[in-house]
Amino acid sequence: MKNHFLAMLLLALPTLAFGQKKVEITFQTDGVCGMCEKRIESALLALDGVWTADWNQETHATFVVFNPKMVSEMDLHKTVASVGHDTPKVKAKDEDYAKVHACCKYREEEVVSSHHGG
Repeated sequence: MKNHFLAMLLLALPTLAFGQKKVEITFQTDGVCGMCEKRIESALLALDGVWTADWNQETHATFVVFNPKMVSEMDLHKTVASVGHDTPKVKAKDEDYAKVHACCKYREEEVVSSHHGG
């Protein structure tokens, strides 16, 4: 009987340890390549309370599993923007966008420059 109780307790421990509330969200993130994917995912995974971060290069969808008691949804958007990627809620600052590699540029800057030629 004692061993049975111990076995049940050991089985319950992972549930107790990982029983923290988790939320799954998906939001759009601008980017173009594998380097963008690594940058976006690494930034999100560096946040305490983020368990999963996955950016899809084809759909630009960012899937995140996180603990809302440790990190907010807005924190996720701000973190992605801080490494140069726009989301629907936070646009990356120009200086952060300027730091991304040339092949990672996703903004249509030629639209701005075409107005100067007259």
